[in-house]
Amino acid sequence: MRIDGLTDHACLIVSGPDQPGVVAAVAALVARHEGNIVSLDQHSTDPVGGDFFQRVVFHRTGLADAFPQLEEDLAATLGPFGMTWTLRDQSVPKRMAILASTEDHCLLDLLWRHRRGSLPVDVPMVISNHTRTAEDVASFGVPFVHVPAQPGPDKSAAEAEILRHLDGRVDVVVLARYMQILSGDFLQKVGVPVINIHHSFLPAFIGANPYQKAKDRGVKLIGATAHYVTEDLDEGPIIEQDVVRVTHADSTPELRRRGADVERAVLSRAVLWHAQDRVIRHGNHTIVF
Repeated sequence: MRIDGLTDHACLIVSGPDQPGVVAAVAALVARHEGNIVSLDQHSTDPVGGDFFQRVVFHRTGLADAFPQLEEDLAATLGPFGMTWTLRDQSVPKRMAILASTEDHCLLDLLWRHRRGSLPVDVPMVISNHTRTAEDVASFGVPFVHVPAQPGPDKSAAEAEILRHLDGRVDVVVLARYMQILSGDFLQKVGVPVINIHHSFLPAFIGANPYQKAKDRGVKLIGATAHYVTEDLDEGPIIEQDVVRVTHADSTPELRRRGADVERAVLSRAVLWHAQDRVIRHGNHTIVF
């Protein structure tokens, strides 16, 4: 699969110590290779001794053939600046596996957006610890894999089975309300970013049943948070957040219903931005262009 409209478009991500000359060097490199910059975003934490981040999208006719020379020149040009970089053909979609449980609102929203072409990814599989959504997933033409959750604290066998299905077939894993905690061993072995949607506006109301906690506190806003998954539960780098205003008259079920709408929107934006290489991780936070 190729993404329509992005043929011969490359996305270059650059990060490292801020210093004079980096922007000029990148622009000159693109020009040397007959590229035309169509989008450029950059951020510096401090022009003196800070960190620099840049996202450049450029068009270059015959990009696939030029890729080896571009990568060689990037290494030679950015190496002396101490920069790290990635270069990606934007017409090649990322492969996104979805992990889900019984709640289907985020799962089906991602599949719907993918089907209508607004989410530029391939979806090679949905893995769930329940079979409730199997027929719905099949209606989108996406393979459904059932890996039951193990009882008790040791989830190693189930995680090993999930890893077996994912191995070498995905570029990102999305937890669409997957109600299992992934171990540090899994996160290390999966080898790709894992994005989660948390049904709360982190860092408040961390953990289980945040809507009841919100109701008990009489909150006036509820929200959702999409973040990268780390070994520290619900504390990974945040990609996107949003909120909706509520009142004392809203019941806990109503909070859940309204919260589900926010969850769908927040997760879809986070996944889209990741698919478009707009998110750069920096320590425990992100730069989103």
